[in-house]
Amino acid sequence: MNPAYEKLMKCYESVKARIDFKPEIALILGSGLGDYGDDIQIEATLDYHDIEGFPVSTVKGHKGRFIFGYVNEVPVVCMQGRVHYYEGYPMTDVVLPTRLMKLMGAKVLFLTNAAGGVNFDFAAGDFMMITDQIASFVPNPLIGENIEELGTRFPDMSEIYDKDLRDVLRSTASDLGIKLQEGTYIQLTGPSFESPHEVKMCRVLGADAVGMSTANEALAANHMGMKICGISCISNLGCGMSDVPLCHEEVQETADRVAVQFKALVTAAIENIHKVL
Repeated sequence: MNPAYEKLMKCYESVKARIDFKPEIALILGSGLGDYGDDIQIEATLDYHDIEGFPVSTVKGHKGRFIFGYVNEVPVVCMQGRVHYYEGYPMTDVVLPTRLMKLMGAKVLFLTNAAGGVNFDFAAGDFMMITDQIASFVPNPLIGENIEELGTRFPDMSEIYDKDLRDVLRSTASDLGIKLQEGTYIQLTGPSFESPHEVKMCRVLGADAVGMSTANEALAANHMGMKICGISCISNLGCGMSDVPLCHEEVQETADRVAVQFKALVTAAIENIHKVL
């Protein structure tokens, strides 16, 4: 058996032994949404440490657990704390949680993150719906022997972020009176912030926002046939686009400042996504 698949199935069996819950939507909580899971109707929680072989997030402020519950009657599983490639894990471990949530029963992956804006039309505190992505600068999680049980060897990538779900996010934001930018997300490895010329490179390539997660998770979910949508909170402008040096505290401060709006958008979007499934 493929070692990555064997590890995934061990984690799945470990979860099944503890949790009897079938989610419809899987939600990965980025910076600014870390406590979102505390506000839903919680049915159960499961600490990452309690799942055999599961990669544990080492980022400060990430709680490191799954929350199972309901967002206005929609069954969801939330990741409070994602795993990043820059933490030193192999890419198969980084996407293991995404694959695991699909095995739990989730049909939709709702990705959120805090990202740097590389589009001069963006401002700190904006929300950007992800319409496409560039993942060429991090290892592809599908490299190696294909896991046939999960998906095809050469998955199509023409519509990673589902068109119908993008329509839902767009209309939801409009109904709430929340400005929603749209654009392409590029993932670099991190953990260092980008240099001014790396930011220029991202912009030349057609990216609007840059971060250190998300694209690899979308790759794994697309491989497994999940419907995917994503929203980035633009926490800062990229290096060289302003006179302010970048720091993680600034990212967190901006995410916290717009958290109420972000939560309202995510909650309403989940309800509306449920209606079109």
